[in-house]
Amino acid sequence: MTTASTLTKTQLLVGGEWREASDGGTYEDFNPATGEKIADVADATGEDVAAAVAAARKAFDAGRWPTTAASRRAKVVYRIAQLIAERAGDIALREVRDNGKTIATAKGELSAIVDCFEFYAGAATKNYGDTLPPPIPTHLASTVREPVGVVGAIVPWNFPLLLASWKVAPALAAGCTIVLKPSSVTPLTAIELGRIAIEAGLPEGVLNVLTGATRSIGARLVEEPGVDKIAFTGSTATGKSVAAAAAATLKRVTLELGGKSPALVFDDADLAAAVAGSLYGVYYNAGQCCEARSRILVQAGIYDRFVSLFVEKAKLLRVGDPEDPQTQIGAITLDEQYAKIKEYCEIGVAEGARAILGAAPSTPGDAFANGMFWSPTAFEAANTHRIAREEIFGPVATFVRFSDEAEAIALANASPYGLAASVWSTNVARANRVARAIRSGSVAINTPYAVFPGVPFGGFKESGYGRELGTETMRLYTETKSVLTYIGEKPVDPFGVHK
Repeated sequence: MTTASTLTKTQLLVGGEWREASDGGTYEDFNPATGEKIADVADATGEDVAAAVAAARKAFDAGRWPTTAASRRAKVVYRIAQLIAERAGDIALREVRDNGKTIATAKGELSAIVDCFEFYAGAATKNYGDTLPPPIPTHLASTVREPVGVVGAIVPWNFPLLLASWKVAPALAAGCTIVLKPSSVTPLTAIELGRIAIEAGLPEGVLNVLTGATRSIGARLVEEPGVDKIAFTGSTATGKSVAAAAAATLKRVTLELGGKSPALVFDDADLAAAVAGSLYGVYYNAGQCCEARSRILVQAGIYDRFVSLFVEKAKLLRVGDPEDPQTQIGAITLDEQYAKIKEYCEIGVAEGARAILGAAPSTPGDAFANGMFWSPTAFEAANTHRIAREEIFGPVATFVRFSDEAEAIALANASPYGLAASVWSTNVARANRVARAIRSGSVAINTPYAVFPGVPFGGFKESGYGRELGTETMRLYTETKSVLTYIGEKPVDPFGVHK
């Protein structure tokens, strides 16, 4: 088995075969914590995209996977889960070195990835149709769910394998074939998933993996007429472009996009629990998380105490070596993301927000002098400030004061996004009343956790459409076919021509 430390060159997976890019091109992949090169990655061309789509199309049209018994598909998907679990340590380390996230975070994700594949292995045999009321007495009516076809799965760099599993697992369970396009900067675990899928018994061409240095590969995948559905996770701006391009060929589209999610802390909250949960909600994965609760709205009566305790605890968080199990905040994955975080901190100060924590790079030591680390950061801001309205995608919290429940709800909803939210209150009636009022795909009450297999995840407004992780996700990878069966004694003869 290849280990994370010895992987130096990768290939594309097309039609069940590992191959070089059509022009032999590669690009370099670096560890964002150290700046060290970790791999030469195959740089796919448009020709490779066409070949991968053709392989997926051939596998689908030949019925190698869509007509396989659901119970058999379930066994293969479950076997993928088992193999991931068996190699979790190596895969987690690979993810850490490719992404910069902490090893503790990566191990937690691996557990969730195994759960995701296991969940959809079970869902494969429960993709039920319906028996309908007879439209007329001589006819039976029913529906069946059939796989949508070839899926183009495009995943970002912040949770490379986790978000791939959210798409690959339900697509396989539904009987679809897939072309998986990981982010150019975090391709390594997608490649490992391809190896595992083959070992698990997936027929050739059912899962194809394309790596590429530029966004053009993903754009080409969206445009390919042989692709029936695009499942995309990424920025709202890119998601709009994906939807527009997919419309040209009327592809089905699922979009999980950006967020600027609020945490609403009421004056009857358990203060210590709200601080601990809010710290995790914004600084988890170095804030590089679409559902990060980075807008912390705090009721006036506890505002000063909450902010003081939050800052006190945030100063204790360890930033540094992602491979150290004690580290809580790892590296920033992209140099352009690092620059964006710095720019937003400068914008915040220029607009009058008050920096009360961080707002500066972190320097964890000589071994990481070439890495990219940002200290936990917090601002006191107004909801009109850009840092309180726009997605930063880094470890930057903004505190906004509110007076009452109505204002809290108004502030929470005063955003083009609607992905996730947290509500902190010991008043059960209030917490649930506010949860219903927030325009958001997920609301977590007295917890920072909002994502579990089996619990639908997705956004309102500009945070996208469609849901991942739930049983309803299977509907997004299938088409409904109506079947009408005549059961009358005489032939159907509307024109009276039967003699």
